[in-house]
Amino acid sequence: MTDFTAFGLHKKIAANIHKQGYRRPTPIQAQAIPAVLSGRDVLGLAQTGTGKTAAFALPLLQGLVDRRNRAPRALIVAPTRELAEQINTDIRGYAAGTGLKTLAVYGGVGKYPQVKKLRAGVDIVIACPGRLLDLMNERAVDLSAVTTLILDEADHMFDMGFLPGIRRIVRALPAKRQNLLFSATMPGEIRHLADDILVRPKVIEIAHKRPKSSVSELLFRVEPEHKTRLLKDILATTEIRAALIFTRTKHKAKSLAAQLQRSGHAATALHGNLSQHQRQQALRGFKSGRFTLMVATDIAARGIDVSGITHVINYDAPATVEAYTHRVGRTGRAERSGEAFTFAGRADGKIITQIERRNGKK
Repeated sequence: MTDFTAFGLHKKIAANIHKQGYRRPTPIQAQAIPAVLSGRDVLGLAQTGTGKTAAFALPLLQGLVDRRNRAPRALIVAPTRELAEQINTDIRGYAAGTGLKTLAVYGGVGKYPQVKKLRAGVDIVIACPGRLLDLMNERAVDLSAVTTLILDEADHMFDMGFLPGIRRIVRALPAKRQNLLFSATMPGEIRHLADDILVRPKVIEIAHKRPKSSVSELLFRVEPEHKTRLLKDILATTEIRAALIFTRTKHKAKSLAAQLQRSGHAATALHGNLSQHQRQQALRGFKSGRFTLMVATDIAARGIDVSGITHVINYDAPATVEAYTHRVGRTGRAERSGEAFTFAGRADGKIITQIERRNGKK
């Protein structure tokens, strides 16, 4: 497939994606869009940065554009506020001029404005499980007209303990609907969930087990007391346009960002102790280039969709191979190249061995 015209999308949707510079579909888009347009359920296994939001959003919009309803007809469930907002922003861009309305629903902000918009009528709800369950308990959201359910980053929802809530949400939806599930990895629990909700799905696998070939990976053997000095040396000697630096804890993210600021670096932090306003400020600053370094925890970093990230630095080694894959997937996006640096000491030997085994190389 050479370009997006082959999908026969509505002229306004087609114009919007052309305006955003989309010319040729990525592999997951080329496979998922026709399947979703045909009404099939889809199981998409793909890393971040492969274009999966457009893979489900474009055919979703195509199916909704000529039909109107006050109650939501599509529900997208995402694990974090940042990802929900990112999906919402992307879909609004694709849907400009169509009259379709979207709403991101998550905690950490006032509930009433969300309820007010739901009552006014929206076509697509992008929700985090916790706030959505709150609204369901209060009968503030009507899910009776939902015809499409999309679960994005399902493996991360499992990591965060959301699966029981997801099952409650699924039970509240109409039995007849289209289901799309996207995940970067496939732990057993997600496989069970997929088996339960997907009906004869189209299975699409796009290099989901290993970091993309556009990313070079380097291991630095360093003990904890020398990490900060090593980091500063790397920042002083490496051309870094935008780097995402991962720490294991919220406290470390905050303190490391402060240390980097004191050393003259344009750094910010993203972690769970920040208010929603502070998180959005940090993200906007990073995306605009005002900050070149963002120090973040794994959970907070979900939803950071910045195509210009040149480096991922694992200041603290990840806890799992899946977390490593997610982290590294934040660079080398949109066919660009990237570098991933991992700091590891003696205590990290086991996870490094597991990562190397998964990657099939030292």
